[in-house]
Amino acid sequence: MRMNNKIAKKLKKDFPIFKNNKNLIYLDNAATSQRPKQVIKAIIDFYEKDNANVERGFYTLAERAMIKYNNAREIIASFINSSPEEIIFTKNTTESLNLLSYTLSSVISKEKDEIVLTEMEHHSNLVPWQQFAKKNKMKLKIIKIKEDFTLDMKDAEQKITNKTAILSFTSVSNVLGTINPIKKLVELGKSHGAITIVDAAQSISSIKTDVKKLDCDFLAFSSHKMLGPTGMGILYGKKEILEKMPPFNFGGGMIKKVKWGSAEWTELPEKFEAGTQNIAGAIGLGEAIRYLEKIGLKNIADLERNLTTYALKKLREIPEMNIYNPGSEKSTGIISFNLGKIHPHDVSSLLNEKGIAVRAGHCCAMPLMKKLGIPQGVTRISFSIFNTFEEIDKLTDALKKIRNKLE
Repeated sequence: MRMNNKIAKKLKKDFPIFKNNKNLIYLDNAATSQRPKQVIKAIIDFYEKDNANVERGFYTLAERAMIKYNNAREIIASFINSSPEEIIFTKNTTESLNLLSYTLSSVISKEKDEIVLTEMEHHSNLVPWQQFAKKNKMKLKIIKIKEDFTLDMKDAEQKITNKTAILSFTSVSNVLGTINPIKKLVELGKSHGAITIVDAAQSISSIKTDVKKLDCDFLAFSSHKMLGPTGMGILYGKKEILEKMPPFNFGGGMIKKVKWGSAEWTELPEKFEAGTQNIAGAIGLGEAIRYLEKIGLKNIADLERNLTTYALKKLREIPEMNIYNPGSEKSTGIISFNLGKIHPHDVSSLLNEKGIAVRAGHCCAMPLMKKLGIPQGVTRISFSIFNTFEEIDKLTDALKKIRNKLE
């Protein structure tokens, strides 16, 4: 199935949000996606038919819940080509990265004292490592971006050295939409013995990710950005490293043996999953992955590319439009822009009056905004499988009217 405008309109019918919000044009998918009825139904079915805690009960209801829960982990593992025991359930990408920042120091060689990030990073992949560096007296090094909004790989080659303990980077910029050469970055990091971490939050729903081929040490992403429920995140980690790391949380479910003065941890992945987990969230994410795979990630990427190409063309027709995107061949369906000197918050508010939902502000990337010379931030649009060319037309028509009104 090749994605086109007609299919996008058909898929839109799967999303109840549009039935309940007539004339809504939702262009904030990089912040959070909408949920199809199949995902919503899977969550409701669990609560109405199978609700029980997992790994605790020996009754029929608990067994059914456990089967669904384990099946969800297997679906997620298969989606990125990992083993189920290498899939750690968290709340979101942010918690996944924080888990690493609290536990990785024990597996880092003492002679390594540098952490390398990029100028594109979301605060979630900056602040944890910033604090980690302060606590462990390490140096933070930042790979620059070029004028075309792509990563400077020559600078990467200079910044990543034998002193690099951790190389953590986004696969796709949540501001620029830039697709980073993650395979090359992982290879570069590993050639210097660095631990490699990929923030895949903005790429997981449209770019096929195979952690075995990629050979990264860790990969993090969120359910709510890939048609799944909120409150559900994934941390993939190589088994041999996870086994060496201490737990992040302590309590029920992650214990093998407890005495008054000591405790032993259970096996992966439960070792990192203390307490009752988001069971319905895992089941919902599993159903979201089924939905995405039925459509096909390549088809989704094709639609995003077509929408991005069309949107860039239409936006460039507007006078005084400043666009921060490397072009549709180098990016996903994320476009940030500024309309002359009009504040992004004003643009967003006026678009909202037309039923158009967009993001405005620094998009949790303040250092990048400073680099770009736009401390007020940007207006950002981001596409999903239900967006159409007609919606882009309505967006650009509204932007032209905003410009004429406020300039």
